[in-house]
Amino acid sequence: MQGNGELILAIETSCDETSASVVAGGRTILSNVISSQSDLHAEFGGVVPEIAARSHLEALTPVIATALVDADVTFWDIHAVAATLGPGLMSSLLVGVAEGKAIAAALGIPFLGVNHLEAHLYSNLLDQVGGSAPPGPDGRAEAGEPRTDGRAEAGRPRTDGRAKWPAVALLISGGHTLLIHVQGDGDYAILGGTIDDAAGEAFDKVARFLGLDYPGGPEIDRMALRGDPGAVRFPRPMLTEPGFDVSYSGLKTAVVNHVRREEAAGRAVSVADIAASFQQAVVEVQVAKAMAAVEHSGVDRVLLCGGVAANSGLRSGLGDACAAGGVELYIPPPELCTDNAAMVACCAHALLARGTTTPLDATPDPNLALVPPRA
Repeated sequence: MQGNGELILAIETSCDETSASVVAGGRTILSNVISSQSDLHAEFGGVVPEIAARSHLEALTPVIATALVDADVTFWDIHAVAATLGPGLMSSLLVGVAEGKAIAAALGIPFLGVNHLEAHLYSNLLDQVGGSAPPGPDGRAEAGEPRTDGRAEAGRPRTDGRAKWPAVALLISGGHTLLIHVQGDGDYAILGGTIDDAAGEAFDKVARFLGLDYPGGPEIDRMALRGDPGAVRFPRPMLTEPGFDVSYSGLKTAVVNHVRREEAAGRAVSVADIAASFQQAVVEVQVAKAMAAVEHSGVDRVLLCGGVAANSGLRSGLGDACAAGGVELYIPPPELCTDNAAMVACCAHALLARGTTTPLDATPDPNLALVPPRA
């Protein structure tokens, strides 16, 4: 299962996005279909696992059919099937894994259970415009392709799927906030993470408190563009503490307390200013920790990935910091930041190259770790 031409059908159902994708050679996206459940969960202000699983059951087969049609392929053209094995919501994971196994078994082709966190790392290696395959993560071109230095202009984010490692990855989403030293293909070291709320979770909670629509992250970002990030000096938790961990529970509480004090005093509260000031606090902490991780790891490139990687303030703040430090920055296009099956296919291709497949009796793991704990 080597070469540039194999087609992988991938499935992503870890939370509330139903997605299927066909990717050629682990790099070129032929289709990437995403069915969002945001409207279903909006009235609850968060994801309801039972509703998510039921929606996956209803949407997955049509989504896969659309992905095959968009890619202009049939099941018989597929070389392997991949599905997210974890982490995520157990009821949601079960839907995608069961479907992926069934297709693989029926076709007699390999099945690959993919770690959702690892897939996010690979989102920076996808070439969504087709054409010749970009260099592999070691910087070397694929067989038959001209060699290129692949250098990104310092601080100017690249979104062309030509990321390389070693690198420091900031994986930031609704469920996870991690700084990872990506030392090589499949070789990861966790440098730090959140000790309480993930950044995306904090965005959603603050947005709900401010009366903004769900999902809260994009709404906070939208309002922040209209507000003054210096209007309120919210705390920067753990900013000056050693290490690479972050904390957002206290920052969220600080926003709530500030708004309640202002309202109790009869002063008008600008939602835009609150959103901008809150977002600025998150950005400053995450950028500072990411750049400290770069210095600690001795690398000269940063990969930003995960749903919150679409946040304009974070993209801008990290871009400025990387420019000042002479560091390359890679960010997927917004549609590849959120949960999607194309990144699952890209990661699955790398697993195949390592000689790894998943048995059909494998069980989803809602707490699947990127780096297994030491015995």
